[in-house]
Amino acid sequence: MKENELFSNEKLKKMIVPLFLEQLLVMFVGLADTLVISYAGEAAVSGVSLVNQFNTIFIYLFTALASGGTVVISQYIGRQERDHAGEAASQLLLFSTLFSAFIAAFVLIGNEAMLGLLFGKVEQPVMDACITYLKISAYSYPALAVYNAGAAVYRSLGKTNVTMYISVASNAINVIGNVIGVFLLHVGVAGVAWPSFISRLFSAVAITALCLQKKNEVVYKKQWIFCWKTGLMKSILNVAIPNGVENGIFQLVKVALSSIVALFGTYQIAANGVAQSIWSLAALAGVAMGPAFITVIGQCMGNGNTEDAEYYFRKLTKVTLLISTVWNLLIFLLTPVFLHFYSLSPETKRLVIWLVLIHNVFNAVAFPFSGALSNGLRAAGDVKFTMYVSVISTIAIRLLLSYLLGIILQMGVIGIALAMVCDWIIRAILFIWREKTGKWKSFQVIKDL
Repeated sequence: MKENELFSNEKLKKMIVPLFLEQLLVMFVGLADTLVISYAGEAAVSGVSLVNQFNTIFIYLFTALASGGTVVISQYIGRQERDHAGEAASQLLLFSTLFSAFIAAFVLIGNEAMLGLLFGKVEQPVMDACITYLKISAYSYPALAVYNAGAAVYRSLGKTNVTMYISVASNAINVIGNVIGVFLLHVGVAGVAWPSFISRLFSAVAITALCLQKKNEVVYKKQWIFCWKTGLMKSILNVAIPNGVENGIFQLVKVALSSIVALFGTYQIAANGVAQSIWSLAALAGVAMGPAFITVIGQCMGNGNTEDAEYYFRKLTKVTLLISTVWNLLIFLLTPVFLHFYSLSPETKRLVIWLVLIHNVFNAVAFPFSGALSNGLRAAGDVKFTMYVSVISTIAIRLLLSYLLGIILQMGVIGIALAMVCDWIIRAILFIWREKTGKWKSFQVIKDL
């Protein structure tokens, strides 16, 4: 098939490279944050760590909502209906603001009770740090949701460099603020919480100001923001809710797997923790390609060109496989270098290398299908199938197989790693089959055709 110029190689490059760099930046800034926070004291480190597990739930909810908006906006852009795309974007902003404000109020009212229920009787200094950090985090929920709504607009347009630049500035504010709060003001956990709030507020204001500019292809308008459109909301939530359920189940399973890992002894727990930090870096290539699938396939489906969508499914999958293979190989080769910075026993280091090898091989060859490809199916509107597959595979394969291999067969963290890649393989097989059947072509995200 002759290459369609809707997304030339140059245009895809301009979309994918900023997505990857943005994810890489967030990863390194996260490491810098952890380093700075460690100087605020053990109670602060523990409090931030525990609350971040809780915050992740809401971050995934806001991300799922924004993903639903990205699919709808992309499809309208594909149909050349810019006003409808702007209307959908404005409705996403409205719902994101209301939903996040409700969540923030709920957390601010019940934070102590929730923390007590989740973390039990931790030491009082740790609980005090948790309460302080959670309260300030809750203030930032609306800003985080508003930023995600605006980012959905620019990612739908393929202008991912905009979100990358905002991310650079935002993360710089966060790191500098942490340094000031911890080393100059000596205000403990508040010194790392307020910079996060300020950086998120900056991101929300910056992206919203850009989305209000009339010169843009897709624009927020006052009459669309302050008017509830049931049809558009339904289209967005039809994608967002299954995605949110899928992410929520995944987070719960991660918590359960942490409990299983805790049974394996100190050296295996340490090896798993270090390996997971390296896994996160290795997974960047596949994760960064997800939004590219949504934008490209969403626009193709929006203009009704399923032939183009098929072509880009194949092309983006090949790109994802290539990038993932090169990146995962590079990270594996660098793993011995990373391990020089950890004070670990030789036995623990050997286990880390085995865990990274298992992860990176399958992250390169299976995750592009189980992760990035599934975003393309969602962009076409095939959201229930991806949700059912992901939820069932996460519970039946990743969780139950982890218990079988890790505990019953006494394979420890190696068993959990094998269960993870089995989950990816099962999903990959089913998502490849689904794409080949063409069933995804029959779905309608936008109902007013």
